Amino acid sequence: MKNNIQEIFSEVPDTYEKINHILTFGLDVQWRKKLTKLAANSGGDKWVDMCSGTGETAANLHRASKNGTQVFAVDFTREMLLKAAEKPEGKHIRFVISDVKSLPFPDNQFDVVTISFATRNLNINKESLLKSFSEFHRILKPGGRFLNLETSQPKNRFIRSIFHFFVKLFVKPIGSKISGSTKGYTYLSATIPRFYNAEELSKILKEAGFAAVNVHSMMLGAAAIHESFKSTSNN
Repeated sequence: MKNNIQEIFSEVPDTYEKINHILTFGLDVQWRKKLTKLAANSGGDKWVDMCSGTGETAANLHRASKNGTQVFAVDFTREMLLKAAEKPEGKHIRFVISDVKSLPFPDNQFDVVTISFATRNLNINKESLLKSFSEFHRILKPGGRFLNLETSQPKNRFIRSIFHFFVKLFVKPIGSKISGSTKGYTYLSATIPRFYNAEELSKILKEAGFAAVNVHSMMLGAAAIHESFKSTSNN
């Protein structure tokens, strides 16, 4: 039986990317490219995109990869991965249906783990998020890199209030109208204002075992890439 989040995402694969582009004025495309560049700079020959959805980031990773690099895309919603597989890059990506809290990979397998705009969905509570981050840490090779692209909270109170007002005013109405899923975009709009700020998320990543975290803040702090590393001393 699908849980609520699976049910929500099984309803929106056809319009998911379009809505993201509209609500971010296309900036999400640039942010994913920045994430991909950081991933490519990491090197290695085995990369995995978590909660990959319709595969935008996984497709970017394939395009940025060198010959011989394996790119995996993991999601627990079959409908989203079927949409991802339709992309031209899909034939080069290995799709895996799995809950990220219990991944079907051995320890120390990947050079890079990425996730884009899905960490909020893992944050049922802090313990749930820690479990997911710990799994990402487990499957990374020592010295491997985890890149997390997500909405964040601007430090400036005035800018933060404008950001939250924008989310309240536009995310649910526009998302619901285009996708036809009121339930889905009611949920998604509610997760943004209550998500962690950059410093709080950095602390959680360190609790999950990551040795160092760099934050790349974007759009005045409304979004951020957390670049975290697994210590070379981890076995």
